[in-house]
Amino acid sequence: MRKTKAFPIVVSGPSGVGKTTLVEKLTFGDSSLRRSVSVTTRPKRNGEKEGDSYNFVDKEEFEKLKQDKLVEWAEVHGHFYGTPRDFVEGSLEKGLDVVLNIDVQGGNRVKKAFPDAVMIFILPPSFEVLEQRIRHRNTDFEGEIELRLANAREEIKALRQYEYAVVNDDLDEAVSAIRAIIEAERSRRVRYDTTFIEQFGNGSF
Repeated sequence: MRKTKAFPIVVSGPSGVGKTTLVEKLTFGDSSLRRSVSVTTRPKRNGEKEGDSYNFVDKEEFEKLKQDKLVEWAEVHGHFYGTPRDFVEGSLEKGLDVVLNIDVQGGNRVKKAFPDAVMIFILPPSFEVLEQRIRHRNTDFEGEIELRLANAREEIKALRQYEYAVVNDDLDEAVSAIRAIIEAERSRRVRYDTTFIEQFGNGSF
């Protein structure tokens, strides 16, 4: 039985840095982690599956969810994204750490809702590499690419608000770095269940 409290893990970074691939590889086959699936008004891209990549909704439905069903929501690149509250809270109650692939606006709101959340910012090896990755995806029009690049410069400034930074140069190395962060955070004294700690006495705690 797990002796430490579960916590949210916020993974943020500029568009094109590889957050989605990192999170999918991180959570695949790991029963102790749950990947949060955001809701969005963004159109579905080729290869994306409903309920796997995102839950796709229209703006009217999103407005209803904003009332009390989302931990956080934000407008990014002209589209709305949000994190379902029931999923996050339900997973934490089951002792499962929840990985949230969200933008910096959403990350700040999750930290306010869950002060014990772990904040990890993903960086590209360089801005030139980031631009190459965005262009090679072939999923956006030139205008949207330019918007994403401009936003990326601003998003990277939010790095100072995060506790950890991981450079996504080599995918496996980046995943290993995130796993090391999670394992270290699970071992923090403050995360231990109080009933477990109490059996040792309170003198030194």
